[in-house]
Amino acid sequence: MKADLHSYLKGGRESLLWKLDGLDEYDIRRPLTPTATNLLGLVKHSAATEILYFGVVFGRPFDLELPYVGDGAAPNADMWASAVETREEIVDLYRRAMAHADTTIEALALDEVGRVPWWGDTAVTLHHVLVHVVAETQRHAGHADIVRELVDGTAGLLPSNDNLPLVDESWWLGHRQRVEQAALDASKRSN
Repeated sequence: MKADLHSYLKGGRESLLWKLDGLDEYDIRRPLTPTATNLLGLVKHSAATEILYFGVVFGRPFDLELPYVGDGAAPNADMWASAVETREEIVDLYRRAMAHADTTIEALALDEVGRVPWWGDTAVTLHHVLVHVVAETQRHAGHADIVRELVDGTAGLLPSNDNLPLVDESWWLGHRQRVEQAALDASKRSN
Protein backbone atom coordinates (compact mmCIF):
# COMPACT_ATOMS: atom_id res chain seq x y z
CA MET A 1 0.00 0.00 0.00
CA LYS A 2 2.79 2.45 0.86
CA ALA A 3 4.49 1.72 -2.47
CA ASP A 4 1.23 2.39 -4.35
CA LEU A 5 0.68 5.72 -2.61
CA HIS A 6 4.29 6.72 -3.12
CA SER A 7 4.00 5.84 -6.82
CA TYR A 8 0.97 8.13 -7.24
CA LEU A 9 2.83 10.90 -5.44
CA LYS A 10 5.82 10.49 -7.77
CA GLY A 11 3.53 10.54 -10.81
CA GLY A 12 1.90 13.79 -9.72
CA ARG A 13 5.29 15.36 -9.10
CA GLU A 14 6.54 14.33 -12.55
CA SER A 15 3.45 15.71 -14.24
CA LEU A 16 3.67 19.00 -12.35
CA LEU A 17 7.31 19.57 -13.26
CA TRP A 18 6.73 18.61 -16.90
CA LYS A 19 4.31 21.52 -17.27
CA LEU A 20 7.24 23.95 -16.98
CA ASP A 21 9.20 22.39 -19.87
CA GLY A 22 9.78 24.60 -22.88
CA LEU A 23 8.17 27.74 -21.46
CA ASP A 24 9.81 31.11 -20.90
CA GLU A 25 9.89 33.01 -17.61
CA TYR A 26 6.74 34.95 -18.29
CA ASP A 27 4.64 31.94 -19.22
CA ILE A 28 5.64 29.90 -16.14
CA ARG A 29 4.76 32.82 -13.86
CA ARG A 30 1.79 34.55 -15.44
CA PRO A 31 -1.52 34.31 -13.62
CA LEU A 32 -4.22 32.73 -15.73
CA THR A 33 -7.11 32.64 -13.26
CA PRO A 34 -8.73 35.31 -11.08
CA THR A 35 -6.89 33.77 -8.08
CA ALA A 36 -3.55 34.11 -9.93
CA THR A 37 -2.91 30.39 -10.47
CA ASN A 38 0.40 29.99 -12.28
CA LEU A 39 2.72 27.11 -13.08
CA LEU A 40 5.81 28.07 -11.08
CA GLY A 41 3.67 28.98 -8.09
CA LEU A 42 2.12 25.51 -8.12
CA VAL A 43 5.61 23.99 -7.98
CA LYS A 44 6.68 26.35 -5.18
CA HIS A 45 3.53 25.52 -3.20
CA SER A 46 4.04 21.80 -3.72
CA ALA A 47 7.60 22.05 -2.43
CA ALA A 48 6.38 23.77 0.73
CA THR A 49 3.61 21.18 1.14
CA GLU A 50 6.06 18.27 1.05
CA ILE A 51 8.52 20.02 3.38
CA LEU A 52 5.78 20.70 5.92
CA TYR A 53 3.89 17.41 5.80
CA PHE A 54 6.84 15.02 5.55
CA GLY A 55 9.20 17.18 7.61
CA VAL A 56 7.53 19.25 10.31
CA VAL A 57 4.69 16.78 10.94
CA PHE A 58 7.10 13.93 11.69
CA GLY A 59 9.82 15.95 13.44
CA ARG A 60 12.18 15.62 10.48
CA PRO A 61 13.36 19.20 9.86
CA PHE A 62 14.27 20.40 6.39
CA ASP A 63 17.61 22.20 5.97
CA LEU A 64 16.04 25.48 4.84
CA GLU A 65 13.58 27.86 6.46
CA LEU A 66 10.72 28.95 4.15
CA PRO A 67 9.87 32.61 4.83
CA TYR A 68 6.71 32.40 2.71
CA VAL A 69 4.86 29.86 4.89
CA GLY A 70 3.67 29.88 8.47
CA ASP A 71 3.01 32.68 10.92
CA GLY A 72 3.85 36.09 9.56
CA ALA A 73 3.89 35.05 5.91
CA ALA A 74 1.76 37.03 3.48
CA PRO A 75 -1.40 35.25 2.32
CA ASN A 76 -0.74 33.01 -0.69
CA ALA A 77 2.99 33.85 -0.68
CA ASP A 78 3.79 30.22 -1.53
CA MET A 79 1.59 30.28 -4.64
CA TRP A 80 3.70 32.58 -6.82
CA ALA A 81 7.33 33.42 -7.49
CA SER A 82 8.75 36.89 -7.14
CA ALA A 83 10.86 38.30 -9.96
CA VAL A 84 14.06 37.50 -8.06
CA GLU A 85 13.18 33.86 -7.39
CA THR A 86 14.47 31.81 -10.29
CA ARG A 87 12.89 28.81 -11.93
CA GLU A 88 16.08 26.87 -11.14
CA GLU A 89 15.88 27.74 -7.43
CA ILE A 90 12.24 26.72 -7.14
CA VAL A 91 12.64 23.50 -9.13
CA ASP A 92 15.74 22.66 -7.08
CA LEU A 93 13.81 23.34 -3.88
CA TYR A 94 11.04 21.02 -5.06
CA ARG A 95 13.53 18.28 -5.94
CA ARG A 96 15.17 18.65 -2.51
CA ALA A 97 11.74 18.61 -0.85
CA MET A 98 10.87 15.44 -2.78
CA ALA A 99 14.11 13.74 -1.69
CA HIS A 100 13.47 14.76 1.92
CA ALA A 101 9.88 13.48 1.71
CA ASP A 102 11.00 10.23 0.06
CA THR A 103 13.42 9.63 2.93
CA THR A 104 10.62 10.12 5.44
CA ILE A 105 8.23 7.88 3.49
CA GLU A 106 10.82 5.11 3.19
CA ALA A 107 11.94 5.35 6.84
CA LEU A 108 8.54 5.34 8.55
CA ALA A 109 5.77 2.79 8.78
CA LEU A 110 2.32 3.78 7.54
CA ASP A 111 1.03 3.76 11.13
CA GLU A 112 3.78 6.12 12.37
CA VAL A 113 2.15 9.08 14.13
CA GLY A 114 3.01 12.72 13.60
CA ARG A 115 1.33 15.99 14.56
CA VAL A 116 -0.01 18.72 12.26
CA PRO A 117 0.36 22.04 14.09
CA TRP A 118 -1.71 23.97 11.51
CA TRP A 119 -4.60 21.52 12.05
CA GLY A 120 -4.75 22.32 15.77
CA ASP A 121 -1.92 19.90 16.63
CA THR A 122 -3.92 16.96 15.30
CA ALA A 123 -2.33 13.50 15.44
CA VAL A 124 -2.07 11.83 12.02
CA THR A 125 -0.44 8.74 10.60
CA LEU A 126 1.99 8.62 7.70
CA HIS A 127 -0.81 6.86 5.79
CA HIS A 128 -3.13 9.84 6.35
CA VAL A 129 -0.41 12.31 5.32
CA LEU A 130 0.49 10.31 2.21
CA VAL A 131 -3.14 10.23 1.07
CA HIS A 132 -3.49 13.95 1.78
CA VAL A 133 -0.32 14.94 -0.10
CA VAL A 134 -1.05 12.61 -3.03
CA ALA A 135 -4.48 14.22 -3.38
CA GLU A 136 -2.99 17.71 -3.07
CA THR A 137 -0.22 17.02 -5.60
CA GLN A 138 -2.54 15.40 -8.14
CA ARG A 139 -5.01 18.29 -7.71
CA HIS A 140 -2.27 20.81 -8.47
CA ALA A 141 -1.01 18.72 -11.39
CA GLY A 142 -4.54 19.04 -12.79
CA HIS A 143 -4.45 22.79 -12.26
CA ALA A 144 -1.09 22.89 -14.05
CA ASP A 145 -2.49 20.86 -16.94
CA ILE A 146 -5.25 23.42 -17.50
CA VAL A 147 -2.94 26.42 -17.06
CA ARG A 148 -0.41 24.95 -19.50
CA GLU A 149 -3.14 24.30 -22.05
CA LEU A 150 -4.16 27.96 -21.74
CA VAL A 151 -0.55 29.07 -22.28
CA ASP A 152 0.34 27.12 -25.42
CA GLY A 153 -2.15 24.31 -26.01
CA THR A 154 0.03 21.57 -24.49
CA ALA A 155 -2.19 19.13 -22.63
CA GLY A 156 -2.00 15.70 -21.11
CA LEU A 157 -0.66 13.67 -18.25
CA LEU A 158 3.00 13.15 -19.18
CA PRO A 159 5.15 13.50 -22.30
CA SER A 160 5.36 9.72 -22.58
CA ASN A 161 1.60 9.23 -22.03
CA ASP A 162 -0.62 12.23 -22.62
CA ASN A 163 -3.73 10.14 -21.85
CA LEU A 164 -5.66 11.93 -24.60
CA PRO A 165 -7.51 10.43 -27.59
CA LEU A 166 -5.41 9.93 -30.73
CA VAL A 167 -7.15 12.56 -32.87
CA ASP A 168 -6.04 15.54 -34.92
CA GLU A 169 -6.45 19.26 -34.37
CA SER A 170 -9.58 19.48 -36.53
CA TRP A 171 -11.26 16.84 -34.35
CA TRP A 172 -10.49 18.92 -31.23
CA LEU A 173 -11.91 22.04 -32.90
CA GLY A 174 -15.11 20.16 -33.78
CA HIS A 175 -15.29 18.66 -30.28
CA ARG A 176 -14.94 22.08 -28.67
CA GLN A 177 -17.71 23.41 -30.92
CA ARG A 178 -19.97 20.44 -29.96
CA VAL A 179 -19.38 21.12 -26.26
CA GLU A 180 -20.02 24.85 -26.74
CA GLN A 181 -23.25 24.13 -28.65
CA ALA A 182 -24.44 21.76 -25.92
CA ALA A 183 -23.79 24.48 -23.33
CA LEU A 184 -25.74 27.04 -25.37
CA ASP A 185 -28.63 24.62 -25.96
CA ALA A 186 -28.82 23.69 -22.26
CA SER A 187 -28.75 27.37 -21.34
CA LYS A 188 -31.66 28.12 -23.68
CA ARG A 189 -33.72 25.24 -22.22
CA SER A 190 -33.19 26.45 -18.66
CA ASN A 191 -34.39 30.03 -19.41
